[in-house]
Amino acid sequence: MLTKDIIAKQLDNVLDKTDLNLGPDAKKYEGKVRDNYTIGDKRVIITTDRISAFDRVLGTIPFKGEILTRIARFWFDNTKDIIQNHIIEYPDPNAMVVHECKPLPVEMIIRGYITGVTTTSAWYNYSEGKRLFCGNQLPEGLKKDQEFDKPIITPTTKAEHGAHDENLSGEEIISQGLVDAELYKQMEEITFKLFERGTELAAKNGLILVDTKYEFGLYNGKLMLMDEIHTPDSSRFWVASEYEERFATGAKQKNLDKEYIREWMAEKGFRGDGEMPPLTDEVRVELATKYMEVFETITGDVFDSQPEDVSARIETNLLKFKQA
Repeated sequence: MLTKDIIAKQLDNVLDKTDLNLGPDAKKYEGKVRDNYTIGDKRVIITTDRISAFDRVLGTIPFKGEILTRIARFWFDNTKDIIQNHIIEYPDPNAMVVHECKPLPVEMIIRGYITGVTTTSAWYNYSEGKRLFCGNQLPEGLKKDQEFDKPIITPTTKAEHGAHDENLSGEEIISQGLVDAELYKQMEEITFKLFERGTELAAKNGLILVDTKYEFGLYNGKLMLMDEIHTPDSSRFWVASEYEERFATGAKQKNLDKEYIREWMAEKGFRGDGEMPPLTDEVRVELATKYMEVFETITGDVFDSQPEDVSARIETNLLKFKQA
């Protein structure tokens, strides 16, 4: 893993945005973290170093885009026996070329533990007295960070850039016509299987996969996994060896994900509305080390990339996709 001094050298060279010229027919869409370029029946996805939480873009973290892409690649490779994913190739450490899917307007969130600080989190709603959460009846007496008897699925809508996601039950998703009943059942079954696989592989490396989200689309009428999978952006990871003691004493779990930044923001009074506190360089570097730690723990690889002009490298590696 890189030292904090090396990480700090990348602070002024993070990939905040892209402006690639991939030809006259390429269409760009900018998400919270990823810049997408549609070229015919393919899509080039560039994972930037932007970090989002509370449905807002908070700033940038050094090397984050590369880490997310490499972690997603690991998980896509290790779950393709469960469901086909949209990957075609990886032309750059920050980039994926994928099949152009028709995205389904639902994020499938699955939770193995009750936790969280955002207003859409299970623990926040539970602490506010709600016991029916996205169609799941929760028992009395749960404590923060407690494991559910079995994982629960708590879907949300996929909000547009700058908007907030909305918690829904499966029944509401079907009744509102977002996804039909047969397709939703298939999404639920695959969500449980993916989470089981993720839980098993994370446990082998001393981690708890606390909760995560999956996004699906249709390609030639077939359900396909898309976007990302089991990254620190889409998932919560805790260090397994410290879970029991921290839970027993009510201490915060040791996390290796962006919950660190959510908690930092919440401590400063920001939960998604109003003016955001600016990220300090110290926080940006600290979060980068957490992303690198979870990358190395999950994949077994060493993260040894060095400070460089990421934007220039991406442009060079994607030249072959430029249309005449």
